[in-house]
Amino acid sequence: MKKIFILTGEPSGDKLASKVISKLQKNNPNIQYACVGGTHLNSLGIKSIFKLKEITHIGFTSVLLNIFKIKNKIDKTVEEIIRFNPDILFSVDSPDFTLRVAEKVKKLNNDIKTIHYVAPQVWVWREGRVKKFKKFLDHVLLLFDFEKKYFDKENIPNTFVGHPLLEEESKNKIDLTNIISNDKEIISLFSGSRLSEVNLLLPILIDFINMMNKKFNNFTFIFHTTEDNKNLISEKIHNMNLKNVEVISEENIKKQILNKSIFAVSKSGTVSLEICNARVPSIIIYKMNFLNFLIVKMLVKTKFANIINIINNKEIIPELIQKECNAKEIYNSVVYFLKNPELMNLLCSNRRDSFISVFNREKNKHRFCCNWTSWNNGYRQGNSFRCI
Repeated sequence: MKKIFILTGEPSGDKLASKVISKLQKNNPNIQYACVGGTHLNSLGIKSIFKLKEITHIGFTSVLLNIFKIKNKIDKTVEEIIRFNPDILFSVDSPDFTLRVAEKVKKLNNDIKTIHYVAPQVWVWREGRVKKFKKFLDHVLLLFDFEKKYFDKENIPNTFVGHPLLEEESKNKIDLTNIISNDKEIISLFSGSRLSEVNLLLPILIDFINMMNKKFNNFTFIFHTTEDNKNLISEKIHNMNLKNVEVISEENIKKQILNKSIFAVSKSGTVSLEICNARVPSIIIYKMNFLNFLIVKMLVKTKFANIINIINNKEIIPELIQKECNAKEIYNSVVYFLKNPELMNLLCSNRRDSFISVFNREKNKHRFCCNWTSWNNGYRQGNSFRCI
């Protein structure tokens, strides 16, 4: 019987891995699995050797403060993989964890094939890492076709597989009447999957909701989160006595809620692509502690946080980063959009193939599903947003 060890480092990687493994299980049920994963892989009957939240750290300072715990988890993971003796080590995203493990495993057992899914963003920072990958990665699976040149240059076998967001979604619908009121419009909120992200962004989003509730009574605010963070967010909302707020973690429900949303406020990351794919207007927010921000500014080659903006090298989807990431700026930008319905219509007029162009730039380098450029000049003045 063939064996595969699945290695993830955060919930988004766990979700991506589960999409691949679920198809493998259907096509070849005679494969044995073990993993470091979360709820998605666990739902497939694959038990993780420890919980993902034990290794989900973000920012340089957080990593430094937890360096011994992280090293211990890396060593333990390597030990478990060697004991399991898989034919394939299938690592997904989170390169600072997964690739460190893969490198150690390869040194101990060169017969284990290493396949990495979601290439490290060497086009954003630390491009020199690619040379090192050649020593321990047998194959890299790419989300974006423009990444190929970085790995071809070092003769690292790679395949452009595209993004799973482009796959057809389940048509099974869930009754949402117990979650949302038909007389209210939905604004979806994404505070991140990592606890450190939630701790930074949740208070800001709560203040934003309070500001909106003082001016409007026709919106329901829905937090999209993970099962691990659901209770934390729900408790904070309950303690603040917030009205018109719900917290959801079930994937099928989250997709339906997003599709019904009139706007989304999202932290930077993979989820911003999901929002774009759903053709929901949005803004990107992100914040980290000051020291982490300074380090990132020195190392990162791009001035944008969102993948669509990075690829297009301009701000197509508005970003509120660091000092701009506050309740007032979020409120002003959301209200500006809501009071300009023609901007909503602009998004709705774009078809799904515009989103696909993000993943295949050679077909059309200048079409994106969220073509905000036409209103960005009127939307932003200097470094702040104005509200009509």
